[in-house]
Amino acid sequence: MEGNQSKPKLHSSQLYDNRFASLVQNVVHAQKEDSDDPPPHGKTSFTNQLYDTRFASLIRKAKNDGKVMMSDSKNDSQNVTRNSAEMDEDPDIVEDVDEYDSNDETFSFNVNRSFSNSGSTGFSAGLGAPIKVTFEDISAAASRISENEGIRRTPCSKSVNMSNLLDMDVFLKRDYMQVTGSFKERGARNTLLMLSEKEKRKGVITASAGNHGLALAYHGNELNIPVTVCMPVNAPIMKVQQCKLYRANVHSIGADIIEAKAHAMILADAKDLCYINGYDHPYIIAGQGTCGIEIHEQVQHIDAVVVPIGGGGLIAGCAIALKHLNPNLELIGVESDQSASFKAASDAGVPVSIDVNQSMTLADGLCVSKVGFNAFSNARHLIDRLVQVDEASIALSVLRLVEEEKCVVEGAGATGLAAAVAGLLDDLKGKRVVFILCGGNIDTNVLGRVLDRGLAADGRLVKFTVVVSDRPGGLSDLVSYISSKGAGIKDIFSERAWLKTSIHTVRNKVVIEVRDFHHGQEIRNGLAKMYENLVWGNEPVMCGSVKSLKTMTR
Repeated sequence: MEGNQSKPKLHSSQLYDNRFASLVQNVVHAQKEDSDDPPPHGKTSFTNQLYDTRFASLIRKAKNDGKVMMSDSKNDSQNVTRNSAEMDEDPDIVEDVDEYDSNDETFSFNVNRSFSNSGSTGFSAGLGAPIKVTFEDISAAASRISENEGIRRTPCSKSVNMSNLLDMDVFLKRDYMQVTGSFKERGARNTLLMLSEKEKRKGVITASAGNHGLALAYHGNELNIPVTVCMPVNAPIMKVQQCKLYRANVHSIGADIIEAKAHAMILADAKDLCYINGYDHPYIIAGQGTCGIEIHEQVQHIDAVVVPIGGGGLIAGCAIALKHLNPNLELIGVESDQSASFKAASDAGVPVSIDVNQSMTLADGLCVSKVGFNAFSNARHLIDRLVQVDEASIALSVLRLVEEEKCVVEGAGATGLAAAVAGLLDDLKGKRVVFILCGGNIDTNVLGRVLDRGLAADGRLVKFTVVVSDRPGGLSDLVSYISSKGAGIKDIFSERAWLKTSIHTVRNKVVIEVRDFHHGQEIRNGLAKMYENLVWGNEPVMCGSVKSLKTMTR
């Protein structure tokens, strides 16, 4: 027992990278033995460890070549080289572990003993059994990337307006105030600082649709480390250009992030670059967890912390930090219902791929088809509640922040607040709640559309269709009535050719701005008295029956 305590532990990067090497070597040796039998129970099965089945081509490439990129990662004095005999004796390396134990203070994972002495490699693909990130890892990262070392300590102040609106003490952690506009800088800088000197000289590569690529490019430029970013062709132009301004080598390739990631991994192999996963690398998770430490230091007596979830790196890091510092607080994860990959993983017990479409959600920064393997394993037992929010609630939360806080936050950054705006956290009324606003990178043209959707969700931007007389004064009467009620006409379109009513009528499609939902209902009731053919939003209105209209609920 005493000998085990004196023996240095295997550094996390070695564990993380050795497992990929063992995985590929296992496949290569299996091919040499001409055996198609599945690995025995307890051994690593490569097919169900891949982030996406489309990465199978990379494994086939490794099988054909019999090799994989090895970058001799030896993170200075923190890494310890061991021979196979030492590893066999090490209690920190456990064979045939079927389930990850979140309460274990050591690294426990499946490992094929025949290939465990493969040496130190730098291929961080996120394969193999999970690595446990500890509070000590996060605390070390906090010191490493402190404000004096390149990462801003963003404010976490009480919002009087949002507190009054939601009937709870609302504190907003404004991590969109980092230089590149998101929390991603924390993990990016921490990971870059943990590279060996050889890796720093050669450079790093990643796949990103925006914020992670921006963060890595910026801090790579600051630290004089070459950065390559593979971005899907539909990535926001603003983010692509900004990465280039930070001197990153940008490859616009792939229809989505999956294809961009596959290309990045091939380049990593070909050019001997260290691939950095944006939400699942242990150093990334540790860096993101520093946000949790700051929250604990900035707000006293916290009842709950609400965190947006995409790939899971932010909530994993914050969960480890916050639950260590305050085990009694409630940790709530919030996803868009268009990309609820963490919920899918929770239901299945392991990360699974789901169908997502980045263009179908305002929270594009959270649109991940499969939550991170390490992130999920570290966070799953620490999250108290998972919530999914719809697009209207996300748009409304962006609007609320613009109007009440005078801050511009992207859809992903406002997703946590959206849960409260939608009334899904009413049990927290009267309590002290922290919402992490994790990103503010939103294109100007997209912002206008999001605000319009927010106004519509709030009942302040309404559309209706009404058939009026096409004789002189018909349209004037409609406009005069709307004006007399204090509403503003934003748009109006008259349609005559496709009507099946009288030739002397015209259908007008109208968009108006009103004070609130009740103001809109007042105008609707008045129009129902004046006209026989009225459609409010997408719902036909029973004209001539004001009583029935007044009894209708929102």
